[in-house]
Amino acid sequence: MSISALSVLVVEDHGFQRRMALRLLSELGVTRAYEAADGASALRLLEAMAQPPDVVMVDLDMPGMDGIEFIDHLAQRHLARAVLVVSALDAALLHTVQTMARACGLRVLDAVAKPLTKAKLSTALGSLRETTADVEEDSPGEITTEAVRAALANGDIVPWFQPQVELSNGRVIGVEALARWRRGDGRVILPQHFVPVLERDHLLDELTERMLAQACRWKRDWDRAGLRLKLSVNVSASTLDDTGAADRYQRIVREAGVDPAEIVLELTESSLMADAARGLAVLARLRLKGFGLSIDDFGTGWSSLSQLSQVPFTELKIDQEFVAGASQQPRKRAVVEASLDLARKLGLDAVAEGVETIEDWQMLAELGCTTAQGRLIGDAVPGEELPAMLSRWRRPEH
Repeated sequence: MSISALSVLVVEDHGFQRRMALRLLSELGVTRAYEAADGASALRLLEAMAQPPDVVMVDLDMPGMDGIEFIDHLAQRHLARAVLVVSALDAALLHTVQTMARACGLRVLDAVAKPLTKAKLSTALGSLRETTADVEEDSPGEITTEAVRAALANGDIVPWFQPQVELSNGRVIGVEALARWRRGDGRVILPQHFVPVLERDHLLDELTERMLAQACRWKRDWDRAGLRLKLSVNVSASTLDDTGAADRYQRIVREAGVDPAEIVLELTESSLMADAARGLAVLARLRLKGFGLSIDDFGTGWSSLSQLSQVPFTELKIDQEFVAGASQQPRKRAVVEASLDLARKLGLDAVAEGVETIEDWQMLAELGCTTAQGRLIGDAVPGEELPAMLSRWRRPEH
């Protein structure tokens, strides 16, 4: 969906700034733009609409119903597809409001500091255009438990691969395997639509092993073609309760002709750890067999420092929530910088997820980050398309 095709509601109590926002929308080609001077009138307008607008632009400091209360109503009544916060308030408060809105289930495009400009607005609305296109392409329709189980059994859930590059020289050094469901109708379904079904049916271990086996076969083929890449694979939380996991993973990798030392197993913070003693034993055995261990989505959990001090991790992945836009947001940059400093002191490789702009790339390079992953480098692609994709990759120019 192009920016010009979006419908946008501007909620702003200041008349001049509201008119300015409408003019900027018009300059971007938006023809379906609506306005409201306060939260209460905006809610009445939204409830009268046949369908919610694509974007609600909202100021926070408004008389009567403030923007925070208004956003809460939007979430409860499902009256907006996405929210763009526009405010002159401090960055810390804007970040808190973004987090609150996302926790309520809203898609938040950005929190833009006033004065609003055409460039800021275009960037924010453009991010919705990109994600909307992804959702439309990958929309699964109705998904049944039977269909997901059959897809897993039939090998229709396959790994796609997103590249990881060294920030110092732009060299591609690895890929992360990400699950995709290739349906018979040609649609490609993203994991958030089918992984919850597999989790409910206790099939995540089977998914992990199938993904590991398929990804290792692709790595073997790339190795033979002279394309040597580190391979990262996500493993389920239940791995930590399974004392036989290390032996099975080693067997799967060796059967594909791959060295475990070239495999990094990623575990999210939230998966660590119900049974600490058993979990540490499993992780220690995985390291003993040569696997690398990565703590994924670092910064989003609650006991990271304790885990990092106990678990033999080799890599720390900084969550995209903190990386995307960090070059323009001091609080995000501070989190990234602190995470990188911690990784250096613990002797861990650092991977920044969600790198989408040249500015973020340059910031990470300046801070000494080891590796970058994200849309700026490339989206996940099927294994057969990876060599051609990597041949086209060029390091961003400063």
